[in-house]
Amino acid sequence: MTNVNGDLKKCPITISSYTLGTEVSFPERVRIAAENGFDGIGLRAENYVDALAAGLTDEDMLRILDEHHIKVTEVEYITQWGTASDRTKEQQKKEQTTFHMARLFGVKHINCGLLEKIPEEQIITALGELCDRAEELIIGLEFMPYSGVADLAAAWRVAEACGRDNAQLICDTWHWARANQTAESIKNIPADRIVSIQLCDVHETPYKELREESLHDRLAPGEGYGDTVGFARILKEHGVNPRVMGVEVISDSMVETGLEYAAIKVYNATKKVLDEAWPEVSPK
Repeated sequence: MTNVNGDLKKCPITISSYTLGTEVSFPERVRIAAENGFDGIGLRAENYVDALAAGLTDEDMLRILDEHHIKVTEVEYITQWGTASDRTKEQQKKEQTTFHMARLFGVKHINCGLLEKIPEEQIITALGELCDRAEELIIGLEFMPYSGVADLAAAWRVAEACGRDNAQLICDTWHWARANQTAESIKNIPADRIVSIQLCDVHETPYKELREESLHDRLAPGEGYGDTVGFARILKEHGVNPRVMGVEVISDSMVETGLEYAAIKVYNATKKVLDEAWPEVSPK
């Protein structure tokens, strides 16, 4: 595959963890993704811990992935890293789990976000410390309009100011739309500092509580009012070369309808968007 610069590496189309809900087993998650066209799965720390609790070992998980010719391509989600008081023992254990998962599955970046609204200087310091703890792994900071890093400009300010090359950014359609981002928002951000893209769509009218909408009622790419095609085109034209293109359609109703249904629906919707906006990375 090639991008406008002629060198776009294979970008795995990934079904993000929440798209298949929180109850599905690791083997089923892998099977559903593989049988419905995806290159990779997203895995949260909670999914990994659940798999261990169900009796699977790291070796079992690698074997299951290999049997289905699929990979874990997205690991998440580090939160509560902004202050010393937020970094509880539980948070620190989860952070270490995500580091282990990334290394085990060969994923070079970890998704993270900061819900707590604290001074930007503190975020800069804390992000640098998180990047140091991650060592060779990339920390993909995701802006969220209801969070301590509310838009793309804020995300880039703290990533740049922390002075670590492994502080990079994630762009998600839902957050992009709800934070009212445009092509102007990205023009001064180096394309090579955007590590991952997540596709979905939004309703016309936002919820009063944006986080509730984000965690329960997203739409498939191109099926709402967020202009997923336009979002993808902006990133492509900016020269973004993502490690992963995730499909993160967090939808209670879709999961309740059935996981096979959810996988087929989001795959087909994603392909339609990418065929129009970014054919170089669209699944064939």
